[in-house]
Amino acid sequence: MKEGQVINISHIYSLNFRIARQIIGCSDVIMPYILNTVENTIFNTIILSPPGRGKTTLLRDSIRNISNGIRKIGFKGINVGVVDERGEIAAMYKGIPQNDLGERIDILENISKDLGMKMLVRSMNPSVIAADEIGTREDIEAINYAITSGIKGIFTAHGDSLKDITLNPILSKLYDLGIIERILLIEKDRSIKLIYNSKTQVAES
Repeated sequence: MKEGQVINISHIYSLNFRIARQIIGCSDVIMPYILNTVENTIFNTIILSPPGRGKTTLLRDSIRNISNGIRKIGFKGINVGVVDERGEIAAMYKGIPQNDLGERIDILENISKDLGMKMLVRSMNPSVIAADEIGTREDIEAINYAITSGIKGIFTAHGDSLKDITLNPILSKLYDLGIIERILLIEKDRSIKLIYNSKTQVAES
């Protein structure tokens, strides 16, 4: 470590390759939960699950649906700004996304989520901001800044219940601000459950 940053890893005995892949249509089931068709926007949403259940895959396809629009329900596509901190959402190659994120997107890759979100707000005119695996104080500050600037957001986070969010010293601040409108949980069997709806202020079964 040097100045709080990892500069070298030695004695490597295995490698773990994470390969981004898309599953077109996997987010169709959650669109009724997150789309606000009256105002042609989305509800501020967190997709929650432990590692390995497909948060990023679900987020990626959600971005595609929001960006393209869904004609059969009368939802028109809107601009989505994506902060792809580790390149796992878009899988960019020489500035071109290899995954389909839709027609109306701006992508910032290899930049911290908090800085990227602020840059998108100030310069790219997004209607929605999307980011994967939020979890730092800086992330929460940037999300609050974006949402109180009139922009909607869809994010993923680690957890296995609404209680995990309320007990998390960082994510609980976002919850307590009252700006999150929907929380979805990916369960062990990969089914998806709405566990929080701000209109009712209670968890849903």
